[in-house]
Order: sequence, then C-alpha cells, then structure tokens
Amino acid sequence: MTALIIGEALVDVVSRPGAEPEPHAGGSPFNVAIGLSRLDVDTELAAQVATDAYGELLRDRLDESAVTLLALDPQPARTSSAQATLAEDGSASYVFDLTWDPTSLPDPGEFEVVHVGSLGTSLQPGADLVADLVVMADVLGVPVSFDPNVRLSVEPDHDVWRRVFAAIAPYARIIKMSDEDAVVLFPDEEPIHLARRLSADRGIVAITCGGDGAHIAAGGVSVSVPPADVRIVDTIGAGDSFMSAMLAWCATYGWPAADELDPMELTDLAMYASSAAAITCSRPGSDPPRTIDLTP
Repeated sequence: MTALIIGEALVDVVSRPGAEPEPHAGGSPFNVAIGLSRLDVDTELAAQVATDAYGELLRDRLDESAVTLLALDPQPARTSSAQATLAEDGSASYVFDLTWDPTSLPDPGEFEVVHVGSLGTSLQPGADLVADLVVMADVLGVPVSFDPNVRLSVEPDHDVWRRVFAAIAPYARIIKMSDEDAVVLFPDEEPIHLARRLSADRGIVAITCGGDGAHIAAGGVSVSVPPADVRIVDTIGAGDSFMSAMLAWCATYGWPAADELDPMELTDLAMYASSAAAITCSRPGSDPPRTIDLTP
C-alpha cells in the first residue's frame, strides 16, 4: 500500500534579491509527495502535468525522488507555474498561473493514506472532486491528511477558504496549517488554543508558527516546540516538509489514533517534523530531507 497525494504540481519561478529568476519544481502537494517519498514511504502523486519544459522538470524531480506520477486528464496545454518573490528574510510571496480541472481521481481505497490540500481543495472545478474523494476515503476507513495552505493571491475571499476547511476537516485525521492560515480561517484564536480545540474533534492537529516554533495537539492535549536552529536560505516548501515528516512519522507508528499519543510522543512528532522543515529552510527552493538527514 502507498500514500496518495492529490493536487497541484507547478514550477516556482523564484526571484531573489539581486539575482536572475530560477525555476524550481513545486506546488504544495507536489512538495509533500517528494518529502514523503524521501522519508521512505511509497508515494504516488495525482496531478495535471503538461509535456512542456516545465512538465519535464517536474517529472525529472519526481523520478529522482521515486515518486510515481498519476497524470490526470485532461492534460493541460502548459504546466502550471508560480512567480515566487523572496524578501530579505527568506519569506516568499506568490503569483500563480494554473489550471485544476481533472475529470476523475484515483480510487482512495487502493491507498494507505490520502493527503489533500492547498489549491487542489479550493480551485474549481477540481475542488469538488477532491471533496468527494475525501468523503469516500473516510467511508472506506482510509486516513485523510489535510493542509489548507491558504493562497489569497489565487482566491482572495476568506469565506471560500473557510468553507473548504469546514467541508474537508471533519473527515481528516491529520491536519496541519500555518499561523498565517489560522489567521484567515480562525482570526480570533491563538494557535495553541486552536490546535487544542480542533484536535478534540479531528485527531492530530499541527500549527506551524515560523520563528516561534510549532504547536501539535491530539485529543485536546497539546505540546509546543521551538524552531530548530538553522541558517535560513529561504522558507519555500518548509511547511510542506513539516507535513510530509508528520505523515512519515505517523506511518512508522501505524497511523495512531489521537487518543493513543501521550505528550512525549507528540513532542517527538513535533521535533521530527520541525527538523525536516528546518533542513528545507537551509536549502534554496523546496529541497526536503531524506531519512539519513534526520537520523542522529
């Protein structure tokens, strides 16, 4: 059995201060698939990829990390892209050019876990198919992982993102979001309290807070960890590395239920995921770690 990751695969054209733009393979689900496979979990990515130069870049990156591409129909005329502009502190802002209109998705019953999120859950017409698949996975008893990964440059209406979260989160056993996502989805709640509240109903919930570390809660019990000490090159893909490391940790321990995790285990999970994110921050573009990089 393998993990199924569903959503956008695109090329980030990264503009750094004082440098020429560089293309990097990316897209949140794409990055999660790469990170999960590098942590020794068999992974398949369901995405729309064209046969142009950007599409070849994506395929090459998937092949290098042993991710199987499930190319969805219709094949787009051009591969999706994002203009990523880096600030002096390494943070990134994005402008997207993409399409998400698959006619069908894989059967979730053929996989051990399904991960969805970002534009794949919010951009129509494909978002409705993803929402239906999540419900089907839940009925079949397949764990669902969800990262809303809010992108206001694509969909500026906060209510759209809130409706997406309300539609998918009840079926998700693992949820990860950034503090920026939380501000859009739950503007009046502190991240640690939000993680604790959501986890009481929805399993394992993680909220990453950049330089302030991360909070993970399960069954209403929460832990907080500081950020790993690392020299930041940029933050592209850091949250996706955190997500893929969470999934890899849960796979190793047999997809534990929220009430099976004590504070020590939650701390171990948080530190493992934070370490993966920190390694990604130390590298240009989204370049998540392999298992050997996280082995003491």
